[in-house]
Amino acid sequence: MEFFSKGKVYHFMKYSRLFVMTTFFLAFVSLILVFTKGFSYGVDFVGGTVVQVKYDGKAPIDKIRESIASDKLFAGAIITEFGSPEEIVIRFATVSENVGQDVGDQIRVLLKNTGSFEIRKVDIVGPKIGSELRSKGMLSAVLAMIGILIYVAVRFEWKFAIASIITLAHDIAITLGAIIIFDIEFSLDVLAAVLTLIGYSLNDTIIIFDRIREELEETKNLDFYEIIDICVSKTLSRTTITSLLVFFVVLTLYIFGGEIIHGFSFTMLLGVIIGTYSSIFISAPFLTVIGFSVEKYKAKIALREKNKIEKEKMRSMYEKGTV
Repeated sequence: MEFFSKGKVYHFMKYSRLFVMTTFFLAFVSLILVFTKGFSYGVDFVGGTVVQVKYDGKAPIDKIRESIASDKLFAGAIITEFGSPEEIVIRFATVSENVGQDVGDQIRVLLKNTGSFEIRKVDIVGPKIGSELRSKGMLSAVLAMIGILIYVAVRFEWKFAIASIITLAHDIAITLGAIIIFDIEFSLDVLAAVLTLIGYSLNDTIIIFDRIREELEETKNLDFYEIIDICVSKTLSRTTITSLLVFFVVLTLYIFGGEIIHGFSFTMLLGVIIGTYSSIFISAPFLTVIGFSVEKYKAKIALREKNKIEKEKMRSMYEKGTV
């Protein structure tokens, strides 16, 4: 399936400087938000308790808040609807000092006069465990980036690796900025979505880099801007189809998946859009920013081929006993 005219070259590089400057400005603003405003961490990362309650009818939020506030254990508790007016989530930062005491039973006693309900879930995370999850999550993202840097450097060359890592950092920065702006709770689900997007965004970038490498080896054209336009245009239909497929699947999860996966699906929606945009408009054009040279690359290829021929020649002479 072809969404775009086969063989037609679209001149992306004509506006590459504008795209790069604009999008990296957004990434810079996002980083400022990360270090100033910060995330609204979920219980997974800061520790605490989450109790999910479902009422037979509409949950009386005001009455529930009054009942919960009467117990010091639940001081500062946040009560919000969870997907429907009948279901609520109670979040509070403390955990019961008595391990044998069931928090669900305490909530059941406090809410006994608020209507007919059932306790559907109680999640308790200690602050130490939450801190470990947060640090290990950050470490996993850093290790993933390092692994990608090594992989791309080996498969292509170091300038391709630098361009791919900067593109990924750009994607993650803007996604994190959007999470803060839209006040999405940063939980393990959101972290999983961010790690998934690292792989998704890299996939499109590698496809384009692979096409650029093939074009560099086959063509005599030394105009790198034109080579990038040709390669991105050739992969445009594939990129569009893949991105739209993933986008509509994630959009379905966001609309019909319920409140429990809203953080994951929202982050994925943002990431798919940003990752697709960066693969087309940022990753390859950034090679020109860091000074990639077609002449030097072709010279390196020629030297590699020359060394290969010499090795084959020496091997042949050895096999014939002339060496």
